[in-house]
Amino acid sequence: MPATDDEAGRSLEELIEIKRDGGAHTLADFQRLTSAFVSGEMPDYQMAAWLMAAFINGLDDDESVSLTDAMARSGRVIDLSSIPGVKVDKHSTGGVGDKTTLVLAPLVASCGVPIAKMSGRGLGHTGGTLDKLESIPGFRVEWDVDSFVRMVGTVGVAVIAQTPDIDPADKKMYALRDVTGTVPSVPLIVGSIISKKIAGGADAIVLDVKVGSGAFMKTEADARILARELARVGASLGRRIVCVMTDMDQPLGHAVGNALEVREAISTLRGDGPKDLTDLCVALGAKMLVLGGRSTEEDGARELLRESIRTGRALEKFKSWVASQGGDPRVADDPDVLPLSAVTRTIGAPAAGWVQSWNAEGIGRAAMVMGAGRARKEDAIDPAAGIVLHAKVGDRIESGTPLATLHAADADLLAAGEARLMRAVRVASAVVAPRPLFHDL
Repeated sequence: MPATDDEAGRSLEELIEIKRDGGAHTLADFQRLTSAFVSGEMPDYQMAAWLMAAFINGLDDDESVSLTDAMARSGRVIDLSSIPGVKVDKHSTGGVGDKTTLVLAPLVASCGVPIAKMSGRGLGHTGGTLDKLESIPGFRVEWDVDSFVRMVGTVGVAVIAQTPDIDPADKKMYALRDVTGTVPSVPLIVGSIISKKIAGGADAIVLDVKVGSGAFMKTEADARILARELARVGASLGRRIVCVMTDMDQPLGHAVGNALEVREAISTLRGDGPKDLTDLCVALGAKMLVLGGRSTEEDGARELLRESIRTGRALEKFKSWVASQGGDPRVADDPDVLPLSAVTRTIGAPAAGWVQSWNAEGIGRAAMVMGAGRARKEDAIDPAAGIVLHAKVGDRIESGTPLATLHAADADLLAAGEARLMRAVRVASAVVAPRPLFHDL
């Protein structure tokens, strides 16, 4: 609906007051807010005031859609129409050991569905896809849009950092939300996620909403609210959205840390990776193949994906992808090309019994203090640092048997990581059932 003269003429102060008093905004209001903030006309303190008002009073259904639309169009929207087929993207709400994209992107691309993805870096206890990829010698994630489109067209897959002209409103708003206590707002989370995907040019999106101690959404009820809103807003803006809710009460797979996770992703593409990581990639990949028109039903899509792993096509696609972005493709055949830590230590189980729980956030923070993550955006990371778990929830262990191996640059960092890791594990004397991977498909 076009803005009225009154709406088009609202000042930034009036827009803040409207939301402060519980009023609703129009699309024109959101376009005014985002353009003023991106241009610098609206200073941080005014946007911070508006964000807090929106956090407290919320946004209604129409406002959530309008905010997302305005954010997506605050910069350039990538045109992928020159690439044949349906372009499908995947997004995870974040977790520990979540190296899914490293497996899923080449796997799905090897089955004929082009993957064009912009990813982020890790902050705090969650890892970032870009940091993991950069642990591959030579791999570049900073590319211009034209190169991005060309790589997707020729190789079938590309994963790059968000360029400055793509969704600049989200980049500035998220940085401000992070320091003003306004991150945990469902409408603002939805706006951030969906606006980036629309600006990135995807036709369809599979969203992996994580649930548990290592996830942003700690409860299934909260995760379901977020998943429903993501799907609703995406559909309202013309995108096909599928949401999957998966477990993050323990790390995904065994490896936590950048180069270690690349190793595990390569093992998975070879067909000998952890069962939970393989099952998740096949489940998400099947939905992507159906959205991309490669298969009419998910059972057949799963078989296509598993066949691609068995025949080596997925691993070959991984090599082509790595090479196209400047990385050393030898890593697929010789993972020792990846950075190796100077010091390792294997920790024994504190008691005999069954692994009752692994606090995923605690493990992520243990890896972070050893150098695998960053507390601030400007922090450097050690690509070789991290943790490899030798037991999952429900596994039987004996006292002193290997529980985890820690990797770091020196003994002091190992000691700091070990102390945090041991606080993150619980061992029970009675049988414990394995955790379900899928909460809702």
